[in-house]
Amino acid sequence: MANAVIDKDAFYRRMKRVYSAWKEAGKGSDGFGKMDALVVPVGVDEDTVYAKSTAIQVWLFGYELMDVVMLLCENTIHFLASKKKVEFLKQIQSGKENETEIPPVKLLVRDKADKDAANFTKLIDAIRKSKNGKTIGEFSKDNFGGEFAEAWRSAISKEAFASVDVSSAFAYIMASKDDSEIGIIQKACRVTVDVFTKYLRDNIWGIIDSDKKVRHSKLSEGVEQALTDKRYVTGVDMQQVEVCYPAIIQSGGNYNLKFSVVSDKNNLHFGAIVCSLGVRYKSYCSNIIRTLLVNPSLSVQENYNFLVNLEEEILKRLVHGTRLSDVYNAALVYAKQEKVGLIEKMTKNFGFCMGIEFRESSLVIGPKSTVVANKGMVFNINVGFHPLANDDAKDDERAKIYALFIGDTVLVNETQPATVLTNSRKKLKHIGIFVRDEDEEEEEEEEDGKDEPINGDGDLRIRRGGRRSAVMDTKLRTEQSAEEKRKLHQKELAEQINQEAKARLAQQESGQREEKIRKSNVSYKSPNLVPKESEIQELKIFVDRKYETIIVPIYGIPVAFHISTVKNISQSVEGDYTYLRINFYHPGSTLGRNEGNVFPHPDATFMKEITYRSTNTKEPGEISAPSSNLNTAFRLIKEVQKKFKSREAEEREREGIVKQDSLMVGTVKSNPKLKDLYIRPNIVTKRISGTLEAHINGFRFTSVRGDKVDILYNNIKHAFFQPCDGEMIILLHFTLKNAIMFGKKKHNDVQFYTEVGEITTDLGKHQHMHDRDDLAAEQAERELRHKLKTAFKSFTEKVETMTKQEVEFDTPFRDLGFHGVPYRTTVLLQPTSGCLVNLTDWPPFVITLEGVELVHFERVQFHLKNFDMVFVFKDYSRKVAMVNAIPMSMLDHVKEWLNSCDIRYTEGIQSLNWTKIMKTITDDPEGFFENGGWSFLDPESDGEDGEEEDSEQEDDAYQPSDEGASEDESSDYSGESEYTEDSDSENDLGSSEESGKDWSELEEEAAEADKETVDFTDEYTSGKKKRSGPPMRSSSNKKGDKGSAHKRRKEESPRGRHDDKKRQRDESPRGKHSAKRARK
Repeated sequence: MANAVIDKDAFYRRMKRVYSAWKEAGKGSDGFGKMDALVVPVGVDEDTVYAKSTAIQVWLFGYELMDVVMLLCENTIHFLASKKKVEFLKQIQSGKENETEIPPVKLLVRDKADKDAANFTKLIDAIRKSKNGKTIGEFSKDNFGGEFAEAWRSAISKEAFASVDVSSAFAYIMASKDDSEIGIIQKACRVTVDVFTKYLRDNIWGIIDSDKKVRHSKLSEGVEQALTDKRYVTGVDMQQVEVCYPAIIQSGGNYNLKFSVVSDKNNLHFGAIVCSLGVRYKSYCSNIIRTLLVNPSLSVQENYNFLVNLEEEILKRLVHGTRLSDVYNAALVYAKQEKVGLIEKMTKNFGFCMGIEFRESSLVIGPKSTVVANKGMVFNINVGFHPLANDDAKDDERAKIYALFIGDTVLVNETQPATVLTNSRKKLKHIGIFVRDEDEEEEEEEEDGKDEPINGDGDLRIRRGGRRSAVMDTKLRTEQSAEEKRKLHQKELAEQINQEAKARLAQQESGQREEKIRKSNVSYKSPNLVPKESEIQELKIFVDRKYETIIVPIYGIPVAFHISTVKNISQSVEGDYTYLRINFYHPGSTLGRNEGNVFPHPDATFMKEITYRSTNTKEPGEISAPSSNLNTAFRLIKEVQKKFKSREAEEREREGIVKQDSLMVGTVKSNPKLKDLYIRPNIVTKRISGTLEAHINGFRFTSVRGDKVDILYNNIKHAFFQPCDGEMIILLHFTLKNAIMFGKKKHNDVQFYTEVGEITTDLGKHQHMHDRDDLAAEQAERELRHKLKTAFKSFTEKVETMTKQEVEFDTPFRDLGFHGVPYRTTVLLQPTSGCLVNLTDWPPFVITLEGVELVHFERVQFHLKNFDMVFVFKDYSRKVAMVNAIPMSMLDHVKEWLNSCDIRYTEGIQSLNWTKIMKTITDDPEGFFENGGWSFLDPESDGEDGEEEDSEQEDDAYQPSDEGASEDESSDYSGESEYTEDSDSENDLGSSEESGKDWSELEEEAAEADKETVDFTDEYTSGKKKRSGPPMRSSSNKKGDKGSAHKRRKEESPRGRHDDKKRQRDESPRGKHSAKRARK
C-alpha cells in the first residue's frame, strides 16, 4: 500500500459528520444516542459482498482493510492493524492538529507474539473511559470470520458491555453524497446504461429477429463478460468495475420482482422481457431496470404507459425535506385515481437508498418509513406490477401471465424533481418491438396496398421467420437518412436544454452573488497621519511614498490625493517656466480596462485636472530654481504610480486563487518520472527543461535551475496525453479546476512537452532523397518517436494505476479532427471523450463539452468556403467561445460529432452579436425562456424569418463590407469571386448581342477597350482630376446599379484596374480563347 493515498479532506469532513450526529443524538431513543463508543471490527470473509463495516471503511479511507479494528470514542479514535496498514493510516494522523472537532487518532500495531492481548486490553480500557463506558455501538448483522476477528470477539465478550445496533443511524449519515461520490456514481450509471443499451438490449433484439433459442442464464453470463470488453465500457478504470448482482433476465410467465433471484435456465420468451442490471464502480452502486415488450396488446401498452407515468410521479415527489412515506402515499393516491385495479399487483415499496451498499433496508420508500429525504441522496427507484393477466394471449401459455418492471438510479435535489442518472429511454416507442409474420404482412399489403413500417409513435416493427440484415443495422424497416436522425435527436435536445436551463436558473436565483469590496482610496484615515514636512508648510508639492499620496497646494491649502485618483501627469518647459499638469480620473473620462476606480458617488464634484507653473530662474541666494520642486514631484509621482500599478496588477492576478494543499513528496524511488521536458507557459522568459515526477497527491516539475511547479491531483480538471503522431511535439496537458501561480501570473493550463524532430528545416542544405545522412536522420527520428511515445504512455499508465483513476489521461481523436481558427491561426481541433482541444499551439484551446449549452453555426451558405462555430456555455455569464473559418466540407462531420455527444446545435446565415444576446438573457432569463428560449436560433422558427425581413436593409448595407475586408478574409472568399467572374464571362461570351459579330468587329471592340484602359491608367498616374469615362462592368455585382460605392473604389484602385484590364483583354478574340482554355 505504498502508493495508496487517503483523501484527508474527505476523511476529516466525513468523520466530523459522524461526531456531529453523535453529539446531536444525545440521549435519544435510538441506538446512536445510547452508545458510549463505536466498535467496528473487520475480519476476513471473501463471501461477504455488502457489509456496513467495510462500507464505512470505503467511505472514510477509499479502501477496504481486512483484520482491522476501528474504535470511535468520545475523545479518541483508535485503529488496531498490521504494520503496513498503520503506515497507510498515518496519512490521517498528520495534519490532524488543525481539526478541532475531531478527536486525535491513535494507531496500534498488531503484536502476533501475544496474539494482540495487550492491544485488546488498551482498546477495552479506552471504551471504559468513553462517556459512561457501558454500551458499545455495533453493526449487528456483520459477522466476519478469521483468527483475528474471532480473538477480538472472544476478548470483548468477556466484558460486561451492553450493545446497540447503529446500522440505520450510520446509513442515514452516509446517505447524503458529496460531489466526489456523486461523480463516481454517475460514472457507474454511465457504464450500466452503456452495457444495457449496447450489449444486452441489442443482443435481445438480435435474438428476436433471428428467432434463436437462448437461455436467460446465458444472457446473464454475457453481461458479466461485457463488463470486461472495451467496446461497451469506456472512460473508466475497468479493473474497478464489477456487477452489483448477476444480471436478472426474466420472461415467459415466470417472474419475481426481487433482486435476490437468479436468472433461470429457461429460453427467452418473446413477450414481456424484464431486465435488471446493476454495476458497481469504485465500490459505489448503480442500477437500471427495463421491460422490453414484444407485440404488446393495447391493454399491455396502456398498463406500461401508466407505469412510466407512475415513476415520473414518484420522481416529482422525491425532493429534499420530504418523508419517504409521503412519497409512497402520494404515488399510491395517483395510482388509485388512474388504475385502481393494479394496486394489488404493485410492488410493496418503490425503491431504496443506495451507495456503497446496494440496498439500505432502513431507507426504503414504503408506507412506514418516516425518514426524510435529503439533497444528495441517491435512490434506486423501482416500481412494477406482477402478476398481470394477458387476455389477448390465446395459444401461447407462457404469454398469459406477464410482469412490468422499471427502475432507475436517481439523485435527490433541493427543489427540483429527482434527477435520473441512468438516462436510458423507457417510453413504449423505445422498448416496444412489433413482430409480424411474413404471411400476415403479405395479407396486409394486399388489403392496404402498402406496407406500414412504423406507427405514429415511432414504434419498432420487424418481421419474423426470415433474416433481415438491414433491420439488424438500424432496427428500422425503412432506412432513415443521417440528417433525419440528427434532426429528430436535435428536436429532443432542444426541449431538454430549455428545461434544464430553467431548472438551473431557478437554483441560481436562490444563491446570492458576492459583491467585490472596493478598496478605499482615502490617503489618511486620521489627521495625525499627515506628514509634518517643511515642503507642505511652504506650499510645495510633496509626494508621500509611504501612503502613496501626493499633497498639492490649492488656494493656499495643502490637499491630499491618493495615487489611484491620478490618471496621468505631464511636464513641459516653455521659456523660463516649467509646467506640471496632473489629470485625475472623473466620471465621463475614458477608463482603460482595470484602470481607475468605480465612483461610489458620481454626483459629487470632481477635479478634472490641475496645472502648476514655476520659474526656472534661480534668484540670488537660492540653492536651486523653484522649478526643481516640480521636477522632483514629476519623477516621484511616476515612481509611485508605477509601483502602485504593478502591485494592483499582481493583486488582480492573485484574485480567485484557491490555496492548494501541500505536496506530499513520495520517498519511493519507483515514482513515475519523465525527464528533459519543457513547460508551457514558461517559468521565465527563456524556456528551460526539467523533470516531471508523480508523487503521493500530485505532480512536481523541477527545472534545471531549481524552480518548482506543483500540480495536485485533486486540482486537475482534465488531463490529456497527445502522442507525436503527425506532430512535432509529444505532450502532457493539464487543465486545472483552480488556477495556480508561477512566473508572477496565474495559469489554468499547464503543459509539459518535448520535441521529437527538427521544428525548422535548413532550406540551404543540399537535399537528396537517397542521401545516406538523410535516411539515417529519418530512421533516428522514427526510433526517437517510438521511444518517447512508449515512455509517455508508460508514465500515464503508472500514474492512473497509482492514483486509482483519480487522474485519467484522455487522448485526442485525430481522425475526428477538423481545422478552424479559435484565436489567430488555423489549427487542428481534435475531440476527446469529453472536450474539444487544440494543444499543439499556444495558447491552448480547451472546451469542456459538459459545460456547453448549445453550439451555433454562423455564415452557413453554400457559396461560402467556410463557416463559424459558436459555443454557448451553461454559465451565461461566461463569454461565448468562437471558432472561425471551418471548411464548409466539414459541416456534416461536425454536426454528426455534436449529435453523438448529445449537444444541441443550430445554424444561420448571419453573424450574431453575442455580447448583446447574452446580456439580454442574463438581464431577464425568465422572459427569455417564456418566449421560447433558444428556439429563436432555429432556421425554421418564425422569429428567424421575421428577423430576416426586418434586417433586409442591414444585409444590403453589410454586403459591401465583405468585399472590402482584409486580405486574410478576402482570401477565404476567393472561391466566390472566381466563380462569379467565370460565370459572367460565360454570359458575355454567350450573349445574344455578340453572337452575330465577326472577327473583325471583335478586334475593333477589343482595341477600343484597350485604348480606353490605357487612357484611364495614364490619367490616374498623371495625378490629374479623374474624368468621367465609360461605365466599367463588375463581374461580382449582378444587381446593376445597386452596387455600393465601396466596390467602385475597389475597381478604381490599381489592383481593380489590373483586374478590369485583364477582363477586357479576355473579351478580345485572343483573350476569349485564353479564357476558354483556362476554364477547361
